[in-house]
Amino acid sequence: MSKSESQSRAGEDLSPVAEVKTAVAGFMSDIQQRLQQQDEKMTMIERKTMGLMRPQLATSAEAEAPHQKAFDAYLRSGDDDGLRGLELEGKAMSAAVAADGGYLVDPATAQSVQGVLASTASIRAIANVVQVEATSFDVLIDHTDIGHGWATETGNTAETGAPSIDRITIPLHELSTLPKASQRLLDDSAFDIEGWLAGRIADKFARAEAAAFVAGDGIDKPKGFLTHPSVDNDVWAWGNLGYVPTGVDGDFGGAETIIDLVYAVGAQYRANGTFVMNSKTAGAVRKLKDNDGRFLWSDGLAAGEPARLLGYPVLIAEDMPDIASGATAIAFGDFGAGYTVAERPDLRVLRDPFSAKPHVLYYATKRVGGDVSDFAAIKLLKFAVA
Repeated sequence: MSKSESQSRAGEDLSPVAEVKTAVAGFMSDIQQRLQQQDEKMTMIERKTMGLMRPQLATSAEAEAPHQKAFDAYLRSGDDDGLRGLELEGKAMSAAVAADGGYLVDPATAQSVQGVLASTASIRAIANVVQVEATSFDVLIDHTDIGHGWATETGNTAETGAPSIDRITIPLHELSTLPKASQRLLDDSAFDIEGWLAGRIADKFARAEAAAFVAGDGIDKPKGFLTHPSVDNDVWAWGNLGYVPTGVDGDFGGAETIIDLVYAVGAQYRANGTFVMNSKTAGAVRKLKDNDGRFLWSDGLAAGEPARLLGYPVLIAEDMPDIASGATAIAFGDFGAGYTVAERPDLRVLRDPFSAKPHVLYYATKRVGGDVSDFAAIKLLKFAVA
């Protein structure tokens, strides 16, 4: 041991060289500690970043969307344990188990179905659509004038007439479909069971709704607007749909009949008016010209924009009748005021692996109703002499 080291241990001052060595050793130790802490922080950040960038494998999908895993297992194998024990957030599913053993479709599937229904060429696209939780929906219509009078400074004010308010009740009916798939197909993990089920349900429901909203009889289905009695618009009364005759049996009486139909609708409805007809009728209307040789029909100026007739949009609904003797093949009016579609927001699916072996049936149901809510808002064009 050197003399200087002995003096240092005894508490005496260190030599300049020893002081430098001690300071450098402490500085290096502090740097290594800080570098280690920084490295740990960077590793943690990298793990979080890579976790967000990582593709959705089975394990991560299960952690983020347990309701989708549980619903997929129910569709494929009928295993409902995951659904029964699932604690769902408000945005996941509104209910897990129904009293009748059915299950609500997960949000992705339900949105797919609603998207197809909204885009289908149906009265739904232009009607007033409301969501209800009851078994029916009531529409209150005030279709009378309350009366009025002019008052003087000293004269008595007479009592005016009272308004008459009608209650229109729209019951909800159960719409169902029964698509099926083989168990072998369901066992194939590459088969998108939810996408397939959404497509089949949407197609069936859309076609059934479109037909009912036009010509449904109201018995266990919505009541179509063409099912209501129609009278000549000159003698129109509430509870009926007014029609304008073409003046020719089974044919147009000229382009003027379309103009007469437009102005048979009141000004308060005409601003939001829409023509409704099927493709065959639209083909005939496209050939109509005014007295100056100009076509009444004009195509949309942009992609997805509806065609226009006399400046009003045209909805092609294939369930409208063809042009024939006495047929009301064209409708015009404000369907947002004139027709109301009421529906429950949920869609239920019940799995049945027994009734059609070796196939699995999926009993999908929803509740929907529809009816005319304002008889003054819709007018018809009747292909008849009177």
